[in-house]
Amino acid sequence: MVKIAPQAKPPVCKIIDYGKFRFEQAKREKEARKNQHMVEIKEVRLSLNIDTHDFETKMNHAVRFLKEGNKVKASIRFRGREMGHPEQGYTIMKKFADSLAEYAVVEKPAKLEGRNMLMFLACKPVSRTAPKNAAKSGVEHHKSVK
Repeated sequence: MVKIAPQAKPPVCKIIDYGKFRFEQAKREKEARKNQHMVEIKEVRLSLNIDTHDFETKMNHAVRFLKEGNKVKASIRFRGREMGHPEQGYTIMKKFADSLAEYAVVEKPAKLEGRNMLMFLACKPVSRTAPKNAAKSGVEHHKSVK
């Protein structure tokens, strides 16, 4: 005898094969685990004196990670005298976040922790209110009758 709804007044019970019940429950849990996606944190390392092409390459890597559904951790490691110019790190991080604004939202803004500056980005939530036929143009094509 298994309680189906113990909160109900009176409680609802059912007589079933307990072994079969446990097997079906384990099967449902296994199926649910198979269908879920684990979100990973992928890291993109920037430097204080990064060039434009290197910046674009790192940005493209971040876009690819975000499209896969992962979160992105952007980091800058300050070396030597670079520690005297954290404002340059903030500008690079802001530029990186602005260039990814189409794909991501800033989960945690840039923050200096020791010699590292970290920022976390997450993919934008999918808007469900967008119309399905938004890509269609207003021009209609007619078949000509001969």
